[in-house]
Amino acid sequence: MIGISKLYCGSVEPSDALRYGRESGKLPSHLLQFSEDKKPVVVWNMTRRCNLKCVHCYAQALDEQGTDEISTEQAKTMIDDLAAYGAPVMLFSGGEPLVRKDLVELAKHATSRGMRAVISTNGTLITKAKAKELKDVGLSYVGISLDGAEEVHDKFRGVSGSYKKALQGVENCQAEGLKVGLRFTVNKRNAGEVPHLFKLIRDLEVPRICFYHLVYSGRGSDLIKEDLDHAETRALVDLILDETKALFDAGLPKEVLTVDNHADGPYLYYRLLREDPERAARVMELLQFNEGNSSGRGIGCISWDGSVHPDQFWRQHVFGNVLTRPFSQIWDDPKIELLHKLKDKKQYVGGRCAQCRYLKICGGNFRARAEAWHGDIWAEDPACYLTDEEIKKD
Repeated sequence: MIGISKLYCGSVEPSDALRYGRESGKLPSHLLQFSEDKKPVVVWNMTRRCNLKCVHCYAQALDEQGTDEISTEQAKTMIDDLAAYGAPVMLFSGGEPLVRKDLVELAKHATSRGMRAVISTNGTLITKAKAKELKDVGLSYVGISLDGAEEVHDKFRGVSGSYKKALQGVENCQAEGLKVGLRFTVNKRNAGEVPHLFKLIRDLEVPRICFYHLVYSGRGSDLIKEDLDHAETRALVDLILDETKALFDAGLPKEVLTVDNHADGPYLYYRLLREDPERAARVMELLQFNEGNSSGRGIGCISWDGSVHPDQFWRQHVFGNVLTRPFSQIWDDPKIELLHKLKDKKQYVGGRCAQCRYLKICGGNFRARAEAWHGDIWAEDPACYLTDEEIKKD
C-alpha cells in the first residue's frame, strides 16, 4: 500500500510516524503502513457467499444462500486471540460480509477488544438501518468497491442496478457519519474509468480512494491477459498522481492510495526527484519505513473455513487453521518454512528483484503474482514496471 497523497502531496512527514515510536498498537490508522513491528492486519474472508457475481472476484464467491463454516462463537474466540496478539486491524471481507447476520456483532466484539474494525464490501446491502448499526459499534471504515461508471460497473458485477445500490450505500454511511471510501481494481477493461472515480470522490465528498493493481488470483486469474502492460501502468500512476495533486491544489484534499504493486513507491520517488528533490529525500525515508509488500508478515488472511494464508490472494498456501490452532501460534511458528521465509523474503527473491536497488523499500513486490506468472514463488514480479536502468545498483 502506497499512500500517494501522503507522500506526493506532503500530508505526512517521517516525524509523524516517529512520534509514536512506529508501534502498530499506537499509530493512528493513516500511519499504520509505516509501523516497524509490522503486526499483521488480518483480512478475514468471513463468508464465501455473495449477492453479486463479479468477474474478478479473488475469492470466487458463491451464491448468497447457504451456511458459513465458522460460527459466531468460534469467530469471537479467533478475534480474542488476534487482539491479544496485537493485530491492530480486523478487516471483514468476503464474498460479501454483509450477508452474514452476525457481522455487526462480530465487529462490535473486535472493537471491544481494542482492535480497529473495517469492512470491504460491494455496498449494495448497506441500508440506512445497517449503516447506523455499523456506526454504533465503532466501525472505523467502510471500503466500497466500484469498477467505473454505471454501465462498466454493472457489467463487472454481473447484476444490473449494483452501481446505484453501491452509491446509495455510500450515501447511507455518510448520513451516519461513518467514514467511507472507494476501492477500484484496475485492468484494461476499466482503466479509462479512473477520471470518473476521481470525479465521484470530489462530487460525493468521499474522503478516501484505493486503486488496486490486478493480482492474478481467483477469477482475477482469468483477467491475466487484461492486466495493464508496463507503459500503461506508468501512465496510470502518473494520472493518479496528477488527479490527486489537482484535488489538493483546489483545496479538496483526499486520501489516495495505490495497492498491490510496490513499484509505485520508487516511481513516485523518481517523479519527486524531478519536481521537488527536498521532498523526495523525506519520501525515501517514509518508503523505507513502509518496507513494501508485507504478505506473511504485516498482513495475513483467514479464509471462510479458518485456513490461514499469507494474504487474501494466495490461498494455495495454507499454514494452518484457526479452528484447531490459534492464529498467533501459527503466525510465529518458525517450522512453517514458507511463512518463516516471508518474514524476510528479500534474501530469497530472484530475477530482477534480487538485483534491484529498491528491494528494501519494495520487499520483492507480490509473490502471488510471481508464482502465478512464472510458477516460482521467488521469481520476479511480472507487474514491476520499473526499467532496468531505474533499478540498477550504483
